[in-house]
Amino acid sequence: MSNTSTYPLRLPRSVKAAVEKIAKEEGVSLNQFVATAVAEKLAAMNTANFFSDRKNRADFEAFRRILTRDGGQQPREGDELAP
Repeated sequence: MSNTSTYPLRLPRSVKAAVEKIAKEEGVSLNQFVATAVAEKLAAMNTANFFSDRKNRADFEAFRRILTRDGGQQPREGDELAP
């Protein structure tokens, strides 16, 4: 049993022609190019969702307390905040 499925995809002719050209230049099939492009888009969207969720759970008051607490070391040369 295969881990793939088929899906009839309709693209505007100009998009299909551009994809065919790039896929040929890259030495991959049109199918492989489209599958990779979809996977990359999913990865980008999942990454954005991950960081959005993390931001929503952040405790900015605790973050500010940590940044403004006494002690610690001075910034290394070149790491100072701009005036």
